[in-house]
Amino acid sequence: MIPYGKHHIDQGDIDAVVDVLENHFLTQGAKVPEFEQALCDYTGANYCTAVNSATSGLHVACLAAGVKAGDMVWSTPNSFVASANCALYCGASVDFIDMDPATRNIDIDLLAKKITQAKRENKLPKALIVVHFAGFSCDMKLISDLLKGVDIVLIEDAAHGLGGSYLNTKIGACEYSDMAVLSFHPVKSITTAEGGAVMTNSEYFAQQIVLFAKHGVTRDVQLFDSEASDLSKQGPWYYQQLELGYNYRLSDMQAALGISQLRKLDGFVAARQKCADFYFENLAHLPLKLPQNDLSTQGPENQSGWHLFMIELDDSVKLDRKTVYEQLVHKGIGVNVHYIPIHLHPFYQRLGFKPGDYPAAEHFYDRAITLPLYPSLSIHEQKAVLAALEEVLL
Repeated sequence: MIPYGKHHIDQGDIDAVVDVLENHFLTQGAKVPEFEQALCDYTGANYCTAVNSATSGLHVACLAAGVKAGDMVWSTPNSFVASANCALYCGASVDFIDMDPATRNIDIDLLAKKITQAKRENKLPKALIVVHFAGFSCDMKLISDLLKGVDIVLIEDAAHGLGGSYLNTKIGACEYSDMAVLSFHPVKSITTAEGGAVMTNSEYFAQQIVLFAKHGVTRDVQLFDSEASDLSKQGPWYYQQLELGYNYRLSDMQAALGISQLRKLDGFVAARQKCADFYFENLAHLPLKLPQNDLSTQGPENQSGWHLFMIELDDSVKLDRKTVYEQLVHKGIGVNVHYIPIHLHPFYQRLGFKPGDYPAAEHFYDRAITLPLYPSLSIHEQKAVLAALEEVLL
C-alpha cells in the first residue's frame, strides 16, 4: 500500500533525540528555545512559542487575541475541525466563509461582502482564522487590506504551509497577520511526532501566547502583579499565575527532532514539488481537476509547501467518488479525502449549520481525492498511482 502521506526520519534525526535522552533535560531544557529560534530564523517572524500540537496553538492564539464568551470568530469550512473548534474552546461562536473553488482557500469576495454586512449590523468578529489549504497561501495582503479600519485579529492556520512562501516571504512570517500557527504532525512538512508552534511579530501577543500555553504562569518579574504579594520577600523560586492557562508545552525530545528536521525542510519541499510536477505532467489527460499551478498562484514569489495534492473528479466521470476511492485502495493506492466540511459534522449541525450552507466546500468534498505525496515517494510509486487512476477512470 502506497500511503497518502509519510514522515521521513533519518539517522541524524534519531541521533538528535537520543542525545537528549542521554545528555539533556527531557522537558523545559535548552532544546525548545533553540527550536523556537530556528523557526524564527527560517520564517522571519520575531517570536515563536512551540506547543504540543497545532490545535493547542490555535487555542492559545484565540486566547491571546482575547476571544471569549459572546465573541464571534470566522473561519472557512474547508478544513479540519480544529480551525473552528479553537474558537468554541474559548466560549465564542463560530461562523464560516465558503471556499473559492479555484484556490480552495477562503473566498475573498465573499469575505469582503460578509465584512460589509457585519459592519452594517455592528456584528464584526473578534478574529478571522484563514487556512492555507494543502500548502497554498491565502492572498494575505488582500485579506489584510480588507481588515484595515476594523478591529479583527487575523490568524493564519498555516498547519499545511511551512516551507511555502507568499510574495517572497516564508509562510509563518506574519507579514500580513497577527499570528500564524504551524503543525509538525508526521505527515506535515517536518515532524516532531506531534507538535506545533505559534509565530507572531507582536511582543504583546507573544507574551500572551506563552502565558496561555504554560499554565498562565510566569517568572518574568516585569509581568508580576506587585499588589498580589510582597515581592521583596520572594526569592528566585517565585512565580505567579496570571491567567488560567494550559499545559501545552513541547518536550525537548520533540524539539530536538524538530531542529534536525528543520535543517532538511527546503529539501523536503523540493522533493514534494518534484512529485507535484510529475502529477501535473502526467494527469492532464484524465477527467480530473488539478490544483492551480499557474504563475498567478505559484510564481517565484508564491510557492506551495505541497502538503497535499488534491484532485477533483470531473462531472463527466460516471463512477461516484466512493467507488473511485475504493477501487484505488483495492489497487494498493492509499488515497484519502480532505476534508469533510466542518459544518457538516453532527456537532456543528447541532449548532444550527446544515447541508447547503456552503455549496463550494460541499461540491469540492463530494469530488475530492488526496493522492500520495511525500518526500520519499518514488517515480516508480507515482507511476503506479498514475496506472491505477487510468485503469479506474478511462
